[in-house]
Order: sequence, then C-alpha cells, then structure tokens
Amino acid sequence: MYGLCGCCGALRPRYKRLVDSIYPEDPEEGLVKSNMEKLTFYALSAPEKLDRIGAYLSERLTRDVGRHRYGSVRVAMEALDQLLLACHCQSINLFVESFLTMVAKLLESDKPDLQILGTNSFVKFANIEEDTPSYHRSYDFFVSRFSEMCHSAHGDPDVRDRIRMSGIRGLQGVVRKTVNDELQANIWEPQHMDKIVPSLLFNLQQAGSAESRSPSPLQAPAQEAQESPGELAERCLRELLARAAFGNIKNALRPVLVHLDSHALWEPQVFARGCFRIIMFSIQPQHSHLVIQQLLSHLDANSRSAAPVRAGIVAVLSEAAAIAATGAVGPTVLEVFNTLLRQLRLSIDLALAGNSGNSGAANSQKSRQLEETKFQEAVIKTIGSFSGTLPPYQQSEVMVFIMNKVPIPDHSRHSRHSRHSLEPPSEPDGQENRNRLTQIMLLKSLLQVSAGFQCSSLLTALPGAFLERLLSPALLPDPEIQIFVLEILCSFIDRRGLRQRLCPSSSIADVSLLKLKVEKCSRQDSVFMKKHGAALLCHAFRLCRLGAPSRGHFRALFRLLALLGLELGTDDVITDLLRLALALQDLAQEEPQLPPLSRCALPALGAALLLFLGHLLAIPAFLQHVQEVIEARQRSAPFLLPEEALGEDSSAAPFPALPEPGSDLWFLQSKISEILGGAGAGYSSERLAAKFCPQSGEEDRLSKRKSIGETISLQVEVESRNSPEREQRAPAEEITYETLKKAIADSVAAEEQERERRRLLVQKFQKAPFEEIAAHCGARASLLQSKLNQILQINVRPPPSPSGAVSAVLGPPQSQSQSQSQSQQSQSQSQSDLGNTGNAGGKGRRGAMGCP
Repeated sequence: MYGLCGCCGALRPRYKRLVDSIYPEDPEEGLVKSNMEKLTFYALSAPEKLDRIGAYLSERLTRDVGRHRYGSVRVAMEALDQLLLACHCQSINLFVESFLTMVAKLLESDKPDLQILGTNSFVKFANIEEDTPSYHRSYDFFVSRFSEMCHSAHGDPDVRDRIRMSGIRGLQGVVRKTVNDELQANIWEPQHMDKIVPSLLFNLQQAGSAESRSPSPLQAPAQEAQESPGELAERCLRELLARAAFGNIKNALRPVLVHLDSHALWEPQVFARGCFRIIMFSIQPQHSHLVIQQLLSHLDANSRSAAPVRAGIVAVLSEAAAIAATGAVGPTVLEVFNTLLRQLRLSIDLALAGNSGNSGAANSQKSRQLEETKFQEAVIKTIGSFSGTLPPYQQSEVMVFIMNKVPIPDHSRHSRHSRHSLEPPSEPDGQENRNRLTQIMLLKSLLQVSAGFQCSSLLTALPGAFLERLLSPALLPDPEIQIFVLEILCSFIDRRGLRQRLCPSSSIADVSLLKLKVEKCSRQDSVFMKKHGAALLCHAFRLCRLGAPSRGHFRALFRLLALLGLELGTDDVITDLLRLALALQDLAQEEPQLPPLSRCALPALGAALLLFLGHLLAIPAFLQHVQEVIEARQRSAPFLLPEEALGEDSSAAPFPALPEPGSDLWFLQSKISEILGGAGAGYSSERLAAKFCPQSGEEDRLSKRKSIGETISLQVEVESRNSPEREQRAPAEEITYETLKKAIADSVAAEEQERERRRLLVQKFQKAPFEEIAAHCGARASLLQSKLNQILQINVRPPPSPSGAVSAVLGPPQSQSQSQSQSQQSQSQSQSDLGNTGNAGGKGRRGAMGCP
C-alpha cells in the first residue's frame, strides 16, 4: 500500500505534495513563492499537520546535505524560516524541534557556507517571540557549537572572520532567546558562561592585536566599511551584561577574571582595562559594587602572585571605581579599604622578605623591589579613587580607619636611616624598618583621601584622638614622615585650594598680588582652634626645634601656618601666630646646636610669616616695621631672607654667622606688641608681649589633670565648709556585693512596710468612729504647733559668738547652775520678743538675725 502511494504522487499526503512543490527544477532559482504561499495557508488551516511538515522538511534536508545538494538545502531553510514567522499555534513546539534538528545538522557540517546558513536561520528564530512556552527545549549543543565557531582557525582570513562572526551572532541569539524566559534553560549557569564569555573575549583580544598592527592606506577603507568580529563581540558582550540581573553578575564576571589570568593579560593592563571599561559602562549602576567586590576578592586570591599581576588588578580597580557611580563601594566600605591596606602591608613584607647578603641575587632583588614600589603606588592611587566616590561622612570614617592602622611611633628610639631604603637591616632594625615603611605608605594613603575631602567644619573632620595620632609621627626624626604629616594637615585646613599659591619666597615680593580673600571664621572652626590650636602650633615649634633637614620642610611649615591664619584667623589665632614667628627667630639665636640651615631658615620663616600676617591685618604701622627689618636684611644679611634661605633654587653655599641680637635685623616683640596692642588694633598687648613657651605632651596632660584635680578638691572643700553636719559625717562605706544585696533587700522590705501602713491608714479612716479620728487629728495639730514653737525659738535665739563656741569646745565644762541661768535668760528674752506686736516682732527678728 505504502509503496503504491510512493509511486503514485496523487495518492501521497497533501502536506508532502505541498512541500515537494516548493522545490524548483533548478535549485539555483530559489524557492517557488506561489507554492510556498499554498504551503503556508495549509499550515495555518491545519495546525496539527505542522509537525509532520517539519519532519518531512527535515528528512529532505538531511538527504540533500548527504548528497551535497546545497541549493535544495537553502530552499528548505528558507521555507522553514517563513513557516516559523507565519505560524504561532499550540503545535509550534513540535515544529521547532524539527527546525532545531535541521539547524544542528547544518552546524555539524564542515562546510563554512552551511554553518553560516544554519546560524542565520537560528538568529531569525531567536528574534521570534513565541506564544507558547517550552519546558524541555535545550540549547547546550548550540552554545558549544557557536563557541567553537568563535575560535575558528580557518586558513582563509576572510572565511575565518565570517565563521567567527556567525558564531558570535549565534551566541547573541541564544542569549536573546533564553535570558528573559524563566522556563527556558538558564543561560547564566557557570557551564554556559564559561563558554560564552571567553569566546567573546577571545575575539576582543584578537581585534586588539589586529588594531595594534597599522593597516595600509588601501586596506583601511574596506576594514572600516565592514564590521569586524571584535566590534560584534563587544556589542554582544555589552548586551549580555546589560541583561544580567543582580544574582547573575558574579557568574558573568568569573570567566572574565579566569580568562585574564589564563592568558596573562593583567600586564600590560591595556586589554584588562578595556574589558572592565566595557563591563562598567554596560551593567546597571546599582550593580557596580558587585564588580568592585569581585575584583577585591580576586586580588586577595592573587596576593602571592607577581607584583605586575597585582598591579594590573589594582589599576583595573582604580579605573572601575572612577567610572562607577557614587556609592559604588557598596555597604561594606571599610572592608574595601581594609583589603587594600592589607595588600599594602603584604607588599612591604614581600619587599623586605628577600633581603640578604648574597651579591648574586642583588639585581633580581632590586628589580623586585622596584615592582613592589609600583604596586604600592597603584594601591595608594586606588585608595584615592575609591574615597572620591564616597560622601564626606564616609570619607571621614575612612581616614580615621587608616590612621588607626598606622603603627604608633616610639619617640625614645630614633631611626638610623634618614632616607627611604630597603637595605638589609639587623634583626631588631628589620621590624623598625617595616614599621617605618608602613607608616609612610599609610600616610601616603591618608594624603590621597584627604586631597579630595571637602569638610565644612574642622571640628568634625579632625577629632581630638585622630589629630593626636596624626601629630605623633611628626616628631620622629624622619624627613619623609614629617613632610607627609604637614601636607595632610594643609589639605585638611585648605578648603579653597590656596596652598599651591602660598610660598615663603613669594611672600616678600608679590603676597599682595595673590588677592587672597579673608573670610570670617565660623563658630565651629573657632571652637576647634580653642581646643587644638595650641597643639598644632606647639608641634610646629617642636618640629623646628628638632632641626628640619631640608628647605621643603620649612616651605611646608609656612603653608601650614599661613593657612591657619587665612582659614582660621581669629584674634587669638593671629596673636599666637605672631608669638610663634617671634619665637622662631629667638630659637635660632638661643640654640647653637641647630644645623646651619635651620639657624638661617628659622628667621627667614618668621619673616615670611610676619609679612604675610601684615598683609592680612592691613595695619600700616605693623607692616612698616616688618618691611623695615626685611629691607635691612636685604642690605646686610640676605641669607636671612626667605627667597635666599627657603627658595627651591637656593645655592648650597655655607651660611655665615647670625648677627648680634638687638640689631635692626631682628623683629622686636616689644614694638610689635605696642603697635598691635594700641588703640584701634584690638589685640592684647600683654599676651603679645608674653613669650611663646610650648609644653610637651606629658606636661599638657599633667597640667590638665592637675587643674581638674585642684578644681574638684576646691569644690569639695567649699561644700565641706558650707555643710552644717561636716563634723558628724561618717567615713564612706565600702561597696561590695553583700552591700548591694542588702540594699536591694532593704528597699523591698521598706516598700512592703509602706504599702501595709497605707492600707491600715485607709482602713482606719473608713471604719473608725468620728471621735477617734478627730482626737487623732487634734494630736497631730498640737504636735505641729510644738514643732513650730521650737523653730521660732531657734530663729530668735542669737547665735553664739566665735569665742564662746571655741571655749565651749576647748574649755572646761560649765556648771549646771550657770547653764540653767543662761537658759532662763534666753527663755525670758524670747517671751518678751514674742509678746510684741507683729511689726515690732518682725523688726526684732530681723535685727536679731543680723546681729554678729
């Protein structure tokens, strides 16, 4: 029967006859459109036949592929595409299975044209929105095959590019088909992402290497006109990341990190930066912190890798933080900075670990130290990038966090190395050198954070504990640490970006041309200077007394003191700055053991500061005195001028001896106090005439404790003198566990007794007769009257004289008759006073109370 139907075409099923009619006699002519319309109408009229149509088309396509009839293959695929676009019925799933089987057959072929043809059909299918869900469809084969096509190594470059682009478009179709359908296969699973993402990155990498080779002028227009695999891969990667939800970001980023590790692409950082630039601009802004956290975790995992690898990860971190929106660090802000600081400490340990006396390994050790130094600079730059994305209150928390990580310096020991070195130290000096390098790196990090910190109040930006911990390393005999501390303080105080314009050498000539605007100090800043201004100035003075090793230190000191007068210039602050400037020139005269540079730089620093304050105050007499001394120095002692002693291009010639005190080359404190303390200036002449005498930290704390102790003892003494029962006070009872237990038990018992007393009293007034209640109230009234009489007698009785009180205490006891006579006289006196009228009695009482 079936053989007869095969021989006679009229007896074959109608769907087969319609399918056969779409094939032309010559396959090159293409699809017969009129017959294709009939087949489409039949499929729409009889949807139950759609799966049979698909199966028959698949059977013919398999036969044509095996017989190399590629024209018929194209006709079959075109017919399948049109049927997919036209039919949206319940039976479409069975037809889709036949379609995917035919596409897979084409992709398995070794002919590039068939692979491209199957990919194009799949892309068209991926763009179709299906009305009915599919529960059992799988795309694992297509992901694997398209990824393989992305890595094509065909000998012909043009064919290779076409196959790779087809593979990229196929992956793009798989993503579009599955990413938004929860019933489809989860394309975000690791087994799929491990194939899709590296395939796209491979083409991006190849495009980067191709771009590095400059094309010839004749080839350039053709390459610009045609889209390259790299451009298509970038577009597909952006689309993939843009569709990623919160929980899928990690699965998409992990293959990127693995690919960069496997192909050693963290160095020279170009490709890694480009990849994460694409990622940061493609994902949703609220997912930026997930990328940051993944990079930080990857940095921890590679903590023992080579320094260039870690530097590449940190550089990518820095760029990602700069691109991300505000708050990209995420909820765990301090954890991010803790990771970076931990990497900084590990780098210091790695740089010091290989120090040995072996001369053969000296070159490799030096190169490794150089690599670690570059890594440390990259970490510090990244810390600044991260802090720039934070609001001010979180920046303040980060600075406190970094400052708490700085090792506490030991002022009793002095560093033997004046410069930053990694020379092989002895065993105790190794820990000291490690602490010193840690201090320098953390202070550099703090300087990066403070550079972008904008605060409205120094009282909240610089807490007392933070400021004390920051000033502590400034007294170490380490020039690098001193410079960092001064620069950090300047960045905190300078809120208008003026510190780069302040230079001691320029204050002589063009300080009036700086056009500095003096603003009124706020109340909070004024409170800050009252609390911590003395500590800042005292540390500046002690730093000068230690002997700054270079002119850069004195220039940094001038910027700090000038910013204090400019930003926080209250009357008290200006007065203290004037006293400090005069104390600096006295220090140069009184400390002969100072280096020659310091002995000449200190008077120059004082002159620059006084001239700067003179322009700020705009008091003609004071400014005239400062200018007279500077002109005298220009004539006789130019080595005491800022431009000679503190200039960047100053010569290293030996400094001559200082002139004698009292000459016209020195500023006179008496004259300055007289000018500024006069009428109209408003400054205290007594305070200006006082010498600036800083106390050490221990003396400050002891003086505070002493003053507090004296105040408390004075209050106790006053209270004891005013208390009438001071002689009857018992010694304080020792508080123990038994005492507290007894007190609690007594309080409970007392409450129960009071409750019982009230209950009996209420019961008595409710049930007792009226006569008993009246008698009880009368007794209470008489008791109150007696108490009142006693109070009046005490008030009316004149107080005993001091001599009598002393004799009563120290002298012999009196006889009974004498005491009785005295009591009778006092009673008669009180009765006579009470017998007078009200007004007279009142006057008598006031007179008696006022008598000695």
